Amino acid sequence: MLQPFPDFLVHTGDIEYYDKPGPYALTEELMRFKWDRIFALPYQRDFYKEVTTYFMKDDHDVLRDDAYPGMKYGAVTWERGLEIFDKEQFPSNDLPYKTIRWGKDLQIWLMEGRNYRSKNSDPDGPGKTIWGKEQKEWLFRTLKESDATFKLIITPGPILGPDRDNKNDNYSNKGFKYEGDEIRNYLKQFDNVFICNGDRHWQYVTNIPGTNLWEFSCGAGSDSHAEGWNPADFRPEHRFLRVKGGYLRGNVKRIDDRVILTFQHCDVDGNVVHEESFEKKW
Repeated sequence: MLQPFPDFLVHTGDIEYYDKPGPYALTEELMRFKWDRIFALPYQRDFYKEVTTYFMKDDHDVLRDDAYPGMKYGAVTWERGLEIFDKEQFPSNDLPYKTIRWGKDLQIWLMEGRNYRSKNSDPDGPGKTIWGKEQKEWLFRTLKESDATFKLIITPGPILGPDRDNKNDNYSNKGFKYEGDEIRNYLKQFDNVFICNGDRHWQYVTNIPGTNLWEFSCGAGSDSHAEGWNPADFRPEHRFLRVKGGYLRGNVKRIDDRVILTFQHCDVDGNVVHEESFEKKW
């Protein structure tokens, strides 16, 4: 991932898995142990000392799979899980969501998918949320205000999907369809807003037919963690589907009066396995 050298990395969550063995992090002490251990690994040390990185959290590095308010994992409450991530391990921002401008042509929005969410088990409807009212209004307002050529919404979980029918934790699932539809309908007005997401263990590119809505899933970091989708289940909205590990790389460049945004899915060795480009002229 250091070749070519990136300006920044966004880690889209599930950095650490409390609910995987070796050990299961059922106490605050074991949670801290797992954080200390993963960032002591030589590849992690070498990469992060070189590259500006924005760390987002998801369910596994709050408590456990599909974590939501009211849950406990071992001796650790939901509230403590949020505090350990936000205030102890990554205390970089008063709010867990933010937007960053990278020059004239790129602005990114880092969305928070755990702090403000309803319970997954709540009935769907106007009161059920993942982002929360204030964060959602902030996103809608700042997207409109921005004059960046290209705008990237980066989110731990998918907005477009598709996802597995048995999941109920993100905007592409039936359990959050009401708010998911609201967000998707709002984003349809733009022709320069793109979604990048983590959480799914397969790489994909989705474009909802007839719209400007595009979603790029970075997938799992290693081949051994790639799973969860049948690679033969290629749907009409898929532009690309690959159940293997790797990462998603983006690039923005100006050529004369054109600005070109390129997304590249790479395998674990850095080889490009798929590419999509978008152009704006001035």
